[in-house]
Amino acid sequence: MAYKPSSDKTLFITAGFLTIFGLLMVYNASSVVASSEHGISSYYFMKQFLFACIGFAFLVYLMKADYHIWQNPKIYIPILALCAIALICVTRGPAINGAKRWILVGGFSFQPSELAKLAVIVFLAAYLHRYESEINQPKKRLLPLLLVVGFFAGIIAIEPDLGQALCICFIAAVMLFVAGLSWKYYACALGLAVPLFFIFVVWTWRWEERILIWLDPYRDPHGSGWQIIQSLIAVGSGGLTGLGLGAGKQKLFFLPEASSDFIFAVIGEELGLLGTCVVTCAFLIFFFRGMKVVLRSSDRFGFYLALGLTLMVVLPGFINISMVLGLLPTKGIALPFISQGGSSLLLNLLATGMLLNLSYRNQLVAHDQPVMGN
Repeated sequence: MAYKPSSDKTLFITAGFLTIFGLLMVYNASSVVASSEHGISSYYFMKQFLFACIGFAFLVYLMKADYHIWQNPKIYIPILALCAIALICVTRGPAINGAKRWILVGGFSFQPSELAKLAVIVFLAAYLHRYESEINQPKKRLLPLLLVVGFFAGIIAIEPDLGQALCICFIAAVMLFVAGLSWKYYACALGLAVPLFFIFVVWTWRWEERILIWLDPYRDPHGSGWQIIQSLIAVGSGGLTGLGLGAGKQKLFFLPEASSDFIFAVIGEELGLLGTCVVTCAFLIFFFRGMKVVLRSSDRFGFYLALGLTLMVVLPGFINISMVLGLLPTKGIALPFISQGGSSLLLNLLATGMLLNLSYRNQLVAHDQPVMGN
């Protein structure tokens, strides 16, 4: 009987579970606020559901589209250019909650930094595939790569969105480390990172409201410390099994951003430790299945692409969970697949589709099957 390869079913089911669970929690966490602000309880849910449908359509398409198409400079360079233009336009647009991160079209908004993160990962994978053996040549190979990464990380940080910028830098650092970049360049980068961190965090965002409040939120319990205090109250009041789905109190105008950045706190309050463990385990499963794709990659482009895509999904997830639990300073990073936010959901589903295609192609090569382009 002929072998019939297929994409990683566990990875697909995990992404599907997180998305469906996220839709349920978005409706649950936003219905009261949506009724108050828009007169319809399903307002935010319907927008999220639309992005989920579009995202799954792209996921299915990308499962079948040969991932090698992203290796073509004629594909990823125009996407990078488009992202750069969009990010520049965003910085000149109106501010929302003190930040300029969104392109507004009708009643919908899109965050270009999410697409830029994916575009940079594709660029890094293609670049490292081509110049992996020369990556320690600083002027010829390393500098052009760092200029591209630095441009996108810098312009995203200016929005300001230091969380997304740091994610891009961390993913790039891991990919370069795996490619064999010398430790001396990491030492130089660390030396530059300290003053840049001082500039962006201390001067731009006010030290007290970011670092000192993180260390002691009760310094300003009714101001800067309010959000993290309400988050910890929500998580702590859930106990082992939670108060019950829909029975949470903190989402009722106490916890800011309850359906987006702090939706994990709502999960903790209503579904308890068991609910938060299920979500955390789902991200761990995604990570291990993604790493399985990485280790079984049939070529170096697929190897680097799978590594970047896995980190793109999992890294923000664990940062968000740590932020909600007070282990990291509060920052606007969404919980992948679950938080309200169409841009994040759409791009994470795209990344999953590309990972699933990588899984499928790896099986074709492993079993000596003919690899047909789509």
